[in-house]
Amino acid sequence: MQLFYTKNIQDNIAMLAEEEARHAMQVLRKRVGDELDLIDGAGSFYRGEIIEGNKKQCLIKITEKRFLERSGPKLTIAIAPTKNIDRIEWFVEKVTEIGVDEIIPLQCERSERKRIRVDRLEKIILSATKQSLKAYLPRVQALTSFKDFMNQDYHAYDRYIAYCNDEHLTHLRDSISPGTNTIILIGPEGDFSETEVTLAKSKKYKGISLGDSRLRTETAGVVACTIMNMLQS
Repeated sequence: MQLFYTKNIQDNIAMLAEEEARHAMQVLRKRVGDELDLIDGAGSFYRGEIIEGNKKQCLIKITEKRFLERSGPKLTIAIAPTKNIDRIEWFVEKVTEIGVDEIIPLQCERSERKRIRVDRLEKIILSATKQSLKAYLPRVQALTSFKDFMNQDYHAYDRYIAYCNDEHLTHLRDSISPGTNTIILIGPEGDFSETEVTLAKSKKYKGISLGDSRLRTETAGVVACTIMNMLQS
């Protein structure tokens, strides 16, 4: 199934924006009368017939609609972007495919990357959402300083911070509460600072381990996402 995305649906007529329209009409060579499958990123799948189309715009008459209830608790991963942007983009793609609700790029004391393009990450998320046939589009925030992030309200979530040190930390798989919304913090390549760990713990974040191996930042994020999806499904 080839999915297209639009939020512009009124009176059973969906309109694809230019990039989606160009892919449908120019790349895939769809024509008036052909059927397309759509998502709106908010839980609904649609099927419809192209009634007008060119490389800049495509109109589809909706003939079928199916709403998929969100299943399971929400998962948010707050992660420090890597110096090599390709690696954090890989992370964003993979956790979208596996299952995540929100991604928050963190600016930490030891971060080597100071800027990200949210629009670029949103395109990767959209592509991965369509490729994996998901109904819900994950949200990505702007790059946020660790201190400012600590003021965000996640009190209704189970809160975890993954870091490396000599103390014995419980593995994430042995820490989670099934059925509970969860947020997990993943640090930069140089790990969280002691100050950041202390601040997180003061905000009720529990220190956790992701195993005996020292993982790259993006690998740690994917491992955390996989564990949560396996144990919360």
